[in-house]
This record gives sequence, C-alpha cells and structure tokens, in this order.
Amino acid sequence: MTATGTRPRTQAPADRLPGAFAVGLHRGALEIRQFFRQRDQVVFTFAFPVVLLFLFASIFQDDVRGSGVTASQLYVPAMMASGIMSTSFQSLGISIAVERDEKVLRRLRGTPMPPAAYFLGKIWLVLVTGFLETAILLLVGTTLYGVDLPSDAGRWFDFGWIFVLGLTGCALLGIAVSSVPRSARSASSVVVLPFLVVQFISGVYISIDSIPDWMLNIGALFPLKWLCQGLRGVFLPDSARVLEQAGSWEFGRIALVLAAWCVGGLALCLLTFRWKNRRDG
Repeated sequence: MTATGTRPRTQAPADRLPGAFAVGLHRGALEIRQFFRQRDQVVFTFAFPVVLLFLFASIFQDDVRGSGVTASQLYVPAMMASGIMSTSFQSLGISIAVERDEKVLRRLRGTPMPPAAYFLGKIWLVLVTGFLETAILLLVGTTLYGVDLPSDAGRWFDFGWIFVLGLTGCALLGIAVSSVPRSARSASSVVVLPFLVVQFISGVYISIDSIPDWMLNIGALFPLKWLCQGLRGVFLPDSARVLEQAGSWEFGRIALVLAAWCVGGLALCLLTFRWKNRRDG
C-alpha cells in the first residue's frame, strides 16, 4: 500500500513474441512473394511438366491393351505426381542448400524467429506451388487428352489425402536431402540425379506394365511410385487397374506408405538438418 492507501500499479507485461504458426504464416507469405517475383523461375517451374506431358502424350497416343485408356491419358496423373515431387522435394532440396551456403539460414537462426516457422514457411510455399502445378496439369489433361474428372465425392477425398500426404512426405524428404550437397554449386546435381532415376522406375516416363518387377520394387521404396498409382486410381477408370503391379489401386497401402514417409521424413530432418555448412564448423 502507498501513503495514499492505494495499491501500486503493476507494470504491464512485455509484449509476447508471436508463436511459430503465426510467424510461419508470415514467412510463407514472404516465400510465396519471393517466388512469384522471379518470373523465369515461375515460368520454368510450371511449364516444364506441361511441356513434358505434351511431348510424351503426343508421341505415345495408342490405346493401352485391355486397360480402357490411352497412353496419353496414363501420362497425365504420372506428370501430376512428378510435378508434386518437383515442387516439393527438388525445389526445397536445392533452395535450402543454396540458402545454407549463402549463410541465409545462419542469419535466420540468430533471430528470435522460432526455427519451426522457417519450415512452416517452406511448407506453405510448396502447398501453393504444388496445388497450382497440379491444377494446370489437370486442366491440360482434361482439355487435350480426355481425362475425366471424378464424379463422386469419394474420389475427390482420395485425391485430397493423396495430395497432402504425398506433398508433405516429399517436402520433408527435400528438407532432409538439402544437407547432402556440400555447396550451392553441387545442389542441383545432387538432388536432380536421384529424382530423375526415381521418375523412371516409378512409372512417370515409362508405362508401369513395361518396367521390370525388380525396378518397381526399388521404386516402391520411394513416395513417387505411390503418388503415381494413387493419382491414376483417382483420375483413370477402374479398368486401368490391370496395369498395376498388384492389379488394384491399393489405396490402403498408398496411405500407409505415404504416411510412413511423412514420419520418416520428419525423423530424417531432425537427424540431419544443419543451419550452417560443414566448413563453418
């Protein structure tokens, strides 16, 4: 009590810093703005899978025996899956390696920003770019190659969880692999080569029924094969199931594998991610 008989006024608490999720939203908005300001990167990112789809679908147009679909229709979901992995795994694997080499990560680590906010920002970026990439390829597929949109809510629900789990798993794998390149110069080579190999053994460029079983078994260890299979199950008729290795879409197994990659990718990130290069100590 003071001499006047009143209680002293307590000092107002200092303003609390915003939480990781709120900062992650702002960080994601910044990442998205920076991405769309680089026009050449935007054009290449969205045009590359569309050009590949046009080339392969124009070269291979024949009906696939016993499947009820054409070869060009098979390429649409395959390129969609490849586009999802490109905007997540490949994009993050290269960009984070470059940011680490240029000491951007080191400077961010020294700020009050929660570390989780940085990764949330990257996830928001790949969600936006992956969704736009998928929408563009789906528009091309339905307009030019006769791919039908699902007519029931169940198939759209399947598309939703396949997209989210696949994108998340590939993004976490991209964050983890970003620690492998020793410098920004080697980042593209280190990330693009394995991605290219995985595309060939996962049924992106070659029809799944033309790939040897041993290659498919190796491809089944990675999320891209299951992304391709899941999107074929969503956008192609059930008659095309005969082309799959198991003769069915296996949605249950797809969910388990993609979810496992989300968990495994997170574990890899926690074990391998570094805020600075090895040479920096």
